[in-house]
Amino acid sequence: MLALAGFRRRCARLQGWARSSGRAMPKKVGLAGREGTAPVTSAGRVLSGKGTSSGPVGAGRDGSVTIAVHAKPGARLSAVTDVTTEAVSVAIAAPPSDGEANAELCRYLSKVLEVKKSEVLLDKGAKSREKVVKILVSMTPDEVLEKLKKEASS
Repeated sequence: MLALAGFRRRCARLQGWARSSGRAMPKKVGLAGREGTAPVTSAGRVLSGKGTSSGPVGAGRDGSVTIAVHAKPGARLSAVTDVTTEAVSVAIAAPPSDGEANAELCRYLSKVLEVKKSEVLLDKGAKSREKVVKILVSMTPDEVLEKLKKEASS
């Protein structure tokens, strides 16, 4: 606890130095702050714009379908718990260790979407709860979203 207090004092001194010297700290400007660009989520995903879908399910560049997933490992059974505009929340019946939860997520989504397990790939977020899953099937994003919403309501 004492080390943290010392760190805070040093940071306060540095901030005071920047203010007293007349130099302003540079501000970070992301895509969300610029005029004429699409809004971006905290995870860096574009919310709307040309070529994207408004929601957690979108079309990939290679004809695949991508799903933004918020994973909740360690549940009693796998289930789609919620479908929001940012992500599909999925409870996973596997511990978050050694990739077990990722494998269970792909297996469960293949069952829900009625596709082969080999056609469901984890694209991004192997060590994060925020994941992007790619479906390598000729389905539309609307069909995928409809199946996920149906699973969430049951």
